[in-house]
Amino acid sequence: MKPLALFPLVFLALGMITQSAQAKVKTEIVEYKVGDATMQGFLAYDDATTNPRPGVLLVHDWMGVSDYAESRARQLAELGYVAFAADIYGKGVRPANPKEASALAGKYKENRALYRERLEGGLAQLTGNKLVAPGKVAVIGYCFGGTGALELGRDGAAVKGIVTFHGGLSTPTPQDATHIKCPLLILHGADDPFVKPDEVAAFKKEMDDAHVKYTFIAYPGAVHSFTRPDAGNDNSKGAAYNEAADKKSWEEMKKFFDKIFA
Repeated sequence: MKPLALFPLVFLALGMITQSAQAKVKTEIVEYKVGDATMQGFLAYDDATTNPRPGVLLVHDWMGVSDYAESRARQLAELGYVAFAADIYGKGVRPANPKEASALAGKYKENRALYRERLEGGLAQLTGNKLVAPGKVAVIGYCFGGTGALELGRDGAAVKGIVTFHGGLSTPTPQDATHIKCPLLILHGADDPFVKPDEVAAFKKEMDDAHVKYTFIAYPGAVHSFTRPDAGNDNSKGAAYNEAADKKSWEEMKKFFDKIFA
């Protein structure tokens, strides 16, 4: 019967191991400057090692560096990447509702030069981190952030790959696609009413004309915001969560990263 007395200790040890594993992801609020503006990004990484590893720049959706953006950064850190959620709007500028978010996002969509400046500032912050392996950085973006991730590529950013999740695809300067230096992975809701078929067609033509390597995956039955559980499940609203598309798109991203960082 004596071995039974070890069970509580074994379970305790297992619990400690689990807690330790969960505690490996470290997060930091990072303030940095882009021009005269102060930004406030979110950094996440596994502190179990100090070895340099690939970095992933995350461009937030129209709600800014929110709990959602931070949760995705943590997920990336759990996969072994140094993840940095760049701040496009600026320190303390966080929309309280969709109306405010629409106005803020519109400001940068209408001023692509300013958007690119903020994107490049976030990228510089990530690549300057000593934990990031030189030359091994990718960019991902959600919705408004998908637009930004592509805009960063059109600006000629030296990154290994770009991934968009239900992102906007249009640009006022399609000729800049010739500056894209990496493969793209576009993860799209096939029924997204906000990114219409003509926008998709124009994007594909833009990439084909510029000879950019890209993979375009459209998920049937998915609309805008299909990766956000808080978007509800009513497709008629145009934005809704789709669990299958969420999980499949994340797996596609992981495979893409395995390939570009090999």
